[in-house]
Amino acid sequence: MHQTSQQPAPGTVRDRFGALVWIIGSVQFFLCHLIVQSAWPTPYSWSLNNISDLGNVNCQPWGDNARYVCSPLHTVMNTSIIVGGLLIIVGIFAIESLWRRSFISWAARVLLIIVGLAWLLVGLTPADVEENLHVLGALFIMIPGNLGLMLMVLSARYGYMKTIRILATLMGIIGLVATGLFFSGHYLTLGMGGMERVAVFPLQIWNFIAGCTLLIAVVRERRRAALEALIEDYHEREY
Repeated sequence: MHQTSQQPAPGTVRDRFGALVWIIGSVQFFLCHLIVQSAWPTPYSWSLNNISDLGNVNCQPWGDNARYVCSPLHTVMNTSIIVGGLLIIVGIFAIESLWRRSFISWAARVLLIIVGLAWLLVGLTPADVEENLHVLGALFIMIPGNLGLMLMVLSARYGYMKTIRILATLMGIIGLVATGLFFSGHYLTLGMGGMERVAVFPLQIWNFIAGCTLLIAVVRERRRAALEALIEDYHEREY
């Protein structure tokens, strides 16, 4: 009981800000993804095209399969990726009630901060401009990101986070397996782009779910506190 009392309660200004930051970061990324792909003069395929194709600067055949890549709104996509990386980092520092005070918790946060920095690198170095740095950034998004999610079951602490802690670990395992399959060229029935998304999307999806869960917990906490205040006020009037 004493240890629990030392933990910050959900609903601080920083918690709410961090939750909103994570939600906004995820929503803007997926929204920009859809907007940018819709502007392609040729059909964009989630199976045949990878995410990086949306940020390529030039219109040309690209990749091992010489797919034609032409993304008129590449600046929008690269900006979205950079913003998404920054918001991942901001959310990690802002949310107080999520993390335990343990080595594993610090390790998870460091891994996720690395992911945020990797998103910045990917957005700043389009694949057809600086391919080596871009691939390095993608590698650091997939591996540390999914490892960080896997550690969440031991690094997040509040009871209301139990479900999403388990979800994070499951998503991290799936993402890490998908990373291995992607880089080994085993795409199963998903195609190159599909397998890449299974490896990359887990953190963005989890950030959205975690942010929403935290905001819902804030609402419930406020309702509980308000109810307790009403009951206490009623008893004081009675006696």
